[in-house]
Amino acid sequence: MPITEILARNAELYGDEVCLIERNPEEERRRVTWKEYELIEDTAKGGRRVMTWKEFNEKANRFANLLLSRGIKKGDKVAILLMNCLEWLPIYFGILRTGALAVPMNFRYASDEIKYCLGLSESSALVFGPEFIGRIEAICDQIPRVKTLFYVGENCPTFAESFDKLITYCSSDTPDIFLTEDDEAAIYFSSGTTGFPKAILHPHRSLTASCVTEQKHHGQTREDNFLCIPPLYHTGAKMHWFGSFLAGSPAVLLRGVKPEWILRTVSEEKCTIVWLLVPWAQDILDAIESGEVKLENYQLEQWRLMHIGAQPVPPSLIRRWKEYFPKHDYDTNYGLSESIGPGCVHLGIENTHKVGAIGVPGHGWEVRIVDENRQTVSQGEVGELAVKGDGVMTCYFNDPKATAETLADGWLFTGDMAQMDEDGFIYLVDRKKDVIITGGENIYPVQIEDFLRQHSDIKDAAVIGLPDLRLGEITCAIIELKPGRNVSETQINDFCSALPRYKRPKKIIFAEIPRNPTGKIEKPKLREIYCGKSLVKAQIEN
Repeated sequence: MPITEILARNAELYGDEVCLIERNPEEERRRVTWKEYELIEDTAKGGRRVMTWKEFNEKANRFANLLLSRGIKKGDKVAILLMNCLEWLPIYFGILRTGALAVPMNFRYASDEIKYCLGLSESSALVFGPEFIGRIEAICDQIPRVKTLFYVGENCPTFAESFDKLITYCSSDTPDIFLTEDDEAAIYFSSGTTGFPKAILHPHRSLTASCVTEQKHHGQTREDNFLCIPPLYHTGAKMHWFGSFLAGSPAVLLRGVKPEWILRTVSEEKCTIVWLLVPWAQDILDAIESGEVKLENYQLEQWRLMHIGAQPVPPSLIRRWKEYFPKHDYDTNYGLSESIGPGCVHLGIENTHKVGAIGVPGHGWEVRIVDENRQTVSQGEVGELAVKGDGVMTCYFNDPKATAETLADGWLFTGDMAQMDEDGFIYLVDRKKDVIITGGENIYPVQIEDFLRQHSDIKDAAVIGLPDLRLGEITCAIIELKPGRNVSETQINDFCSALPRYKRPKKIIFAEIPRNPTGKIEKPKLREIYCGKSLVKAQIEN
């Protein structure tokens, strides 16, 4: 069934119940403990907005009818460029209700990237917020296909129309548009870690399958409350919320990632499920250990599940986490935008003893590990991870060459290198593109990064290959220390003596590790900084 039917069901069954809560700590008027917070009237809780299922459904319908009145029809594309906010999801579902495709866009895109993605997706309308006025104004005369610009917020710019004013005049009735699970629903963009993003096309079937997979993995019930921190434009955040959406349970959209804000929100909103990225989990632990936050100031007993996705998870991080939160269930999820986000592979809360693995095939998914000829490798051998299920994309929109390279017989070839142990658990080794070949030996940076993060003074680590005339490449470790820590290169080299000699970094650089909004290390940026022609030239001259 199309995913819009789930929203209609929730509005009918749970109409007056709160489904979405937006928290913006920057706007909160008071800093109080959770005990005091419960005594404050909602109207005094600045920075907090709520929406019921009935309101969600009606707002989606109003926007759908506004789009239809502007000539948007089934098959058209409508782009979304918003920070997380209470309007985001009704806008998304409003687009789907028209039969058009929702096209969420990365809030970090510069003007040229916005222009590129609007053109690639063939979007004919754009919804944007106040943070993007300058970026859109810079290109608004260069995107002739985009006929309509809707602005969400106060002080609407002259080149756009006010979303807030217009929808008040639109009908809240559901549009009479027939949809099936085979209809196209959304275009998501790849993370762009290898250049400009690709446009990933998904049907309604993918979105609905994601709802089922997520709920099967984490058992969301009507009693749960999901804390959503990552950006909604990304499949990971939204598709993990889809489990709560299917269950008809509420969720909180938190606009901020500071440890105090996360713990305060879990406490005050009585959140039971939190999906974190690795840096945020590390920051919480560091804040606890430094005394910046004190757990006794928060009500956290109801928090039952912490799970992480979007990137490899250092086992040392989870061991630290369980020291402070021993009663938490833990899960890690592996997915791609091409496989509609969460859980084509997942660890499972019952398999914490296998921390370090990304897990086993998710609900409704098949998995293979293959060689360069796409033949299944033997157990324990490293190969490329391939997945198959209802969540696999239809194609890369307007890119048949990339589609043919990635899809075959229903299988999605992920570009991630993995291996399977004797118990059938899959371990992510590295990105195929990130493998370092030094003297003919394959080195997988993730393995070295996981090792380095076990050092008590290291906050984050990234390993890349640097060009070398003799070996082809050598391993370079960029290391970000925890605040106030001071470690020498010699000490790092001594620590790495526990690694096999060929895996030990040949160069150490102390610097900040850049990560994108979904927590992935931006290795192309690191290569650009440290692998320039000047380095090769220096080697030649020496």
